[in-house]
Amino acid sequence: MFRFLRPLASSVTYTRWLHLLIPGAGYSVWIFISPDSPWVPVLFVVPVGLLPGMRLAEGVQAQLLLVPEDRGRPDPSISATPASTWGDRWRTVLWLEARLILAAPVWYVTVWLSATAVDLLLASFGKNPSDDWLARGWGSHWWLGLLAPLSLLLLFPVVVLSGHLITVIARWLLGPSPTQRLTELEERTEQLLERNRIARELHDSIGHALTVAVVQAGAARAARDPAFTERALAAIEETGRDALDDLERVLRVLREPEAPVGQRPTLAESDRLLESARGSGAEVAADVSGPLGQVPGAVSREGYRILQESLTNVLRHSGAVPVRVRIAVAEGRLELEITNPLTDSSAAPGGGSGLRGIRERAALLGGRAVAGPHEKEWRVHVVLPLDGVRIAPPSLSARRERLGSP
Repeated sequence: MFRFLRPLASSVTYTRWLHLLIPGAGYSVWIFISPDSPWVPVLFVVPVGLLPGMRLAEGVQAQLLLVPEDRGRPDPSISATPASTWGDRWRTVLWLEARLILAAPVWYVTVWLSATAVDLLLASFGKNPSDDWLARGWGSHWWLGLLAPLSLLLLFPVVVLSGHLITVIARWLLGPSPTQRLTELEERTEQLLERNRIARELHDSIGHALTVAVVQAGAARAARDPAFTERALAAIEETGRDALDDLERVLRVLREPEAPVGQRPTLAESDRLLESARGSGAEVAADVSGPLGQVPGAVSREGYRILQESLTNVLRHSGAVPVRVRIAVAEGRLELEITNPLTDSSAAPGGGSGLRGIRERAALLGGRAVAGPHEKEWRVHVVLPLDGVRIAPPSLSARRERLGSP
């Protein structure tokens, strides 16, 4: 029993009722002005519904009145955008026709049952009701006032059922088209990709800085050498400053979506990564071949982050061990290889977010990344295509080697 009366306490019941009464009132006014042409409003909504903006207006009104419990979080089943295709326009026309056809009887029943309740109350007080059938049939009796709530009770199921019906029709005719669904899916995909990219940026840059700081601080405490401690503090300061710059770049992307991505570091700045690793105690031998300056920006930026994460993993899991870094640009691809001796901590298969981020970066660029044990070493090998960009062949003058230790 209470389940059937629950809609009486719901605001959506009355907002849906209002949604139907609005066109019903307009139709009734037209019938009063021109009772001989009730078909004119039905024809008039056809050119009106073909206007692109009408779908937007009807969608907003339907979201506010038919599903007000979702206000602030629009119901995705009802679209509130202008019509972009002729199919959307004709669906809007059908919606206006259906709304008008359903609104007319609801308006009539609402007015008639409400007036009947008033007449019953008047008749119970001995006054003449406005309806002749009521005056002729029953006359004036006190007990007619007890029947007044009955007419309102009959109005309740009409209001509830018509409200549910108009909501179903709205979701059918005002719902997003296949093109809109595809567009929304693409937008959600872009948002997820952007969130993943920002998460990778923060993980790689801040994770690298914290790893270097932890390794340097531990080495300085163990060395108990003032000179080494001073160098460690300088390295921590420089790494922290670079991390703050990276963090500012990421935050700028969040605050200013139109900020150019070119402000992110590229492989041309890989020297600071190598020096940071050396400052942490690792013996880094680097072999760079090919013109890094001609690598496309997207590839160069992702390559920088891959190199950063690889060096961070070495410091985090293996400590100050010899590391070989090879960066090669040739034959339409960028190749990165970072190897270090296997230790007890690095021998375990990697499944963390760092290696997953490396694979994701490579996959987004159409490349491939392999990480794992290889000939008693831990190796990260990444190949990224250069998207057809013409790269000059490497020469002896362009090839340079950087060998060093802390």
